[in-house]
Amino acid sequence: MSPSRDHLDWPFFSPGHREIIAALDKWISAGGLLAIDHHDPDAACRALVRRLGDVGMLRLCVPAAYGGLTEAIDSRLVCLTRETLAYWDGLADFAFAMQGLGTGAISLAGSEEQRRAVLPKVAKGEWISAFALSEPEAGSDVGAIATTATRDGDGYVLEGEKTWISNGGIADVYTVFARTGEAPGTRGLSCFIVLPDDPGFGIAERIATMAPHPLARLSFRGCRLPASRLVGTPGEGFKIAMRTLDIFRASVAGAALGFARRALDEALTHAGKRRMFGQTLGDFQLTQARLGDMATQIDGAALLTYRAAWTRDVQQKRATREAAMAKMTATEMAQQVIDGALQLFGGRGVVSGEMVERLYREIRALRIYEGATEVQKLIVARELMAAQAATTRLDAEPATGAVH
Repeated sequence: MSPSRDHLDWPFFSPGHREIIAALDKWISAGGLLAIDHHDPDAACRALVRRLGDVGMLRLCVPAAYGGLTEAIDSRLVCLTRETLAYWDGLADFAFAMQGLGTGAISLAGSEEQRRAVLPKVAKGEWISAFALSEPEAGSDVGAIATTATRDGDGYVLEGEKTWISNGGIADVYTVFARTGEAPGTRGLSCFIVLPDDPGFGIAERIATMAPHPLARLSFRGCRLPASRLVGTPGEGFKIAMRTLDIFRASVAGAALGFARRALDEALTHAGKRRMFGQTLGDFQLTQARLGDMATQIDGAALLTYRAAWTRDVQQKRATREAAMAKMTATEMAQQVIDGALQLFGGRGVVSGEMVERLYREIRALRIYEGATEVQKLIVARELMAAQAATTRLDAEPATGAVH
């Protein structure tokens, strides 16, 4: 079984994209991912990061000046890579994605010194990275962040907690968002680099989830950082976080596509083999209708996903609305497609260890992290209303200049 590559012929992609994904396919087919132990996600992720670093795939997560493959992070390549890895294994996708998300703030707004200290190690798979934004009382509502970073002499002191932090407990570098108080709400946040051995930083709790991966609650108790660990300028943290999510939110849609494509392929194979009432499951029109719906839903979500990535890469436009549409549509679509595949498998579909059962557990978190579906709807509406307000203002402005 291997994923379809028909969509690589779409005009969103260049020959370079196709070459890189072909090389990734070849590496996976040759056993590059090897056996992944889902019962020990910490060790599995460490091993996957090393393998992905050795083969050069983590170079897609940082700019070329710091060991990356492209001058700037190429959203289409990140999406395609996540789609490919997710097709085969959710932990492989996770290990790749977090290298980019965890250091996206440094790539976008870090100083030259910060970039040179962190990004080459991440690109080689020598360091594992983490993105620490969410808190017990601040998930979708970033403006409610309560972790503080207080200026103290030539540095900052962090106090507070972060939770639901992917790679928490195994990361070598964390980008942490805290309140520095320049203004109320989101305008008073800043971004910092935290290392595991910084005094006052600790892992308060490891969190087990239905699809195991490294996850933790972090604590900061008098965690002192030098001022050189500030990323960007004070009060710029929310902007940095949103710019980072604009890049990687569309890639969550890419991962969802990978899960959905695998579910469809599993369903097609099963429908062609499973015999009942003197024919195969695939001979029933109800089955064919379900398969047709699944394929159409996948292509529709893929078009939104790669439009979002293309808008950022080629048009070099802010793609907040497009990324939100893609993330929302692809993750909800994948949940439906995987559920449909599991239904076709019947009782076998809920047996632990079956691929469709694993996909069912893997997809559920994608509808929540990096902004739940409900939040994506609000983002789309907000962007539409802002565009409409801007158009109205322009229409209301009086014409200037002489008429000839």
